[in-house]
Amino acid sequence: MASLQASALGLLPTSSSSCCCSRKINAVIHVPKLPKAPFSIPKISTTRKLIDKFNNIRVDGFTNTISAPQNINFTTTPFVDDIKAQNSTTFVTIQLYSLLEVVADRVEMHANIGKQRDNWNTLFLNSINMITLTAATMVGVAAIGGAGMPLLALKLSSTLLYSAAAGMLLVMNKIQPSQLAEEQRNATRLFKQLQSQIKTILALGATTEEDVKDVMERVLALDRAYPLPLLGAMLDKFPTKFEPATWWPSYQLLQKKTKSQERKQRGNNGWSEELEVEMRDIVEVVKRKDSKDYERLGSQVLKINKILSISGPLLTGIAAVGSACVGNGSWASIVAMVAGALATTANAFQHGGQVGMIFEMYRNNGGFFRLLEETIEATLEEGDLEKRENGELFEMKVALQLGRSLSQLKELARKPASYRLDGTAIDEFASKLF
Repeated sequence: MASLQASALGLLPTSSSSCCCSRKINAVIHVPKLPKAPFSIPKISTTRKLIDKFNNIRVDGFTNTISAPQNINFTTTPFVDDIKAQNSTTFVTIQLYSLLEVVADRVEMHANIGKQRDNWNTLFLNSINMITLTAATMVGVAAIGGAGMPLLALKLSSTLLYSAAAGMLLVMNKIQPSQLAEEQRNATRLFKQLQSQIKTILALGATTEEDVKDVMERVLALDRAYPLPLLGAMLDKFPTKFEPATWWPSYQLLQKKTKSQERKQRGNNGWSEELEVEMRDIVEVVKRKDSKDYERLGSQVLKINKILSISGPLLTGIAAVGSACVGNGSWASIVAMVAGALATTANAFQHGGQVGMIFEMYRNNGGFFRLLEETIEATLEEGDLEKRENGELFEMKVALQLGRSLSQLKELARKPASYRLDGTAIDEFASKLF
């Protein structure tokens, strides 16, 4: 509280002649002293003593000295490691999704190009046969009673038609449209198979960098096995020897092998000695019967296709020469008509019967059996059972790939044993699908 004291208040005239008056107010404010606070701010030295006391905590009569940790490396904590592992898994998953989009695009490309090349086969076949038959008809008309300018027109027209048919046949026999269409159908099926396998990996969630490398290798192997362009990269349609198709990378990439063949005592992972013997016997049946039979059939179809590819253009060329000589003798018209008819028959048998497609089908089936052999052999060569695929699951897959039940697969595996003991020939193919 403040007290106000007025020392002088009022009108005090200083002189009688003054016309103004003055007022003076003197105020004095007295501020009372505040009471002392009941607490005081500790000094720095006192605070340091308290910290030192807390550093020494007595528990059950023992003194435990707590010291501040020194040189903490936050980059190696488990939490940071978990974040790095999660980011790595996320990146691998993104890579697999990108590969899945690429594979889906490959499926669409091969399906569209396969339809296009199938149309090529139909259009070429119909066009060449119509041209050949028209030229043969003109030769017959010219041989009946043509003379003068009509005879020349018929001769020239038939010769040109035969020549055009021979040129188109050369192109058609070189590219084999029916075989090209079958290649694209096989590529579409295999890319769809790879697509479903990638989806399975993503659904399971256990994605690794090895999965990404494996998928990329398989995509590139399929591109090499079934190329899209015709010029330069097209497969040889008339190889010197029948060879099964190969659309997978080397089996070392498909199976993780170890150099040591000593098995670790960690569990059998569904494998047993009986199952391994069964798988080896299955491989023996596949090699002795299925692979050998498809190699024989493929070689025969290859020879037939070569003969037809040569005979078609050759007969058409003979017909063109005969049509140009019509009018000089009866033999020319006969040669032209007969050669044209034979060329049409050969062309219809080769491309209408799609001999090239049959050859490619045998080549693909031979590749299927070779892949099955390599997969089983690579799995059995893996010494660590834990790194193999589960034995029961692997047996089921092999049985379904061959179109058999598990009991039928076991029965098939007994064939080589009886062959080795009794000398009885194996009279049954491994596959019941094709």
